[in-house]
Amino acid sequence: MKEDYPQALLELEKRFSTDKDCRAYLFGLRWPDGWVCPRCGSRQVLAVRRNLWKCGGCHYETSVTAGTIFQDSHLSLTMWFRAIWQVTSQKNGASALSLQRVLGLGSYMTAWALLHKLRRAMVRPGRDCLRGVVEVDETYWGGKESGVVGRLTHDKALIIVGVEENGKGIGRVRMRRIPDFTKASLHGFIDQAVELGSTVRTDGLTAYMGPAGYHHDRQVQRNQEKGEHLLPRVHLVVSLLKRWLMGTHQGSVGLDHLDYYLDEFTFRFNRRKSASRGKLFYRLVQQSVQVVPAPFATLIKSHPIRGGGVK
Repeated sequence: MKEDYPQALLELEKRFSTDKDCRAYLFGLRWPDGWVCPRCGSRQVLAVRRNLWKCGGCHYETSVTAGTIFQDSHLSLTMWFRAIWQVTSQKNGASALSLQRVLGLGSYMTAWALLHKLRRAMVRPGRDCLRGVVEVDETYWGGKESGVVGRLTHDKALIIVGVEENGKGIGRVRMRRIPDFTKASLHGFIDQAVELGSTVRTDGLTAYMGPAGYHHDRQVQRNQEKGEHLLPRVHLVVSLLKRWLMGTHQGSVGLDHLDYYLDEFTFRFNRRKSASRGKLFYRLVQQSVQVVPAPFATLIKSHPIRGGGVK
């Protein structure tokens, strides 16, 4: 399917001025080769009424938004499209507060839920693994503890990051929270994020040793005083991640919802060389029809909020 997307805000507003326009666009992304029943796979349409397609095979009725992040939303599709444009057209993204102000949303929580649903869609189902030489390391995000050094600390989120080597530069990244420094946690991330046969480059932490199916390049710090720096790519990405969390989101990212922000950073970083903001809009809308819906209650329940607040 040919990629079709607006190039500027004025074009967006002109092309998608009604929900009907938005539904037609979503239909093309969800069913590029024509309607297919999500239940039985039939292509026979018995009837179309009130934006519902009735299957001629099993008589199941569905809409273009059913089974997507747009399902059962009280917001209009035109508002969703404006929100997606706002999120993808800004270099560093948007906070819930800024999105509420720009779109004139009635409450902060509406903007918060909308953003988290979009962040869920930023993880493409079945996305490709990192390959080649991949640097892997961990970092912390969260509260401060004075007098604590090394890897043992509390009340912080432990994040593991994988970064592809691309010549002298950086390729794609993957990252997620892990519960601890055990071999199961570290190797679990590698198995999920890195293609078999790749070279995994880590520091000297013994729990990294022996990842099955990978070449392991274990780097040990020997002479830091002479300027020896291990894993420079992953350390740069970690620095950029923390700068983004502190800048765009003012550091007010709750630990329970951190994974959503990691997904957004990954989405942005892996598309940082895209010449068109419109293409980012296209990609996010495309992935939004591939991700199952997440009602507000589900967002809250799946990530319990500490301290009575949502961030």
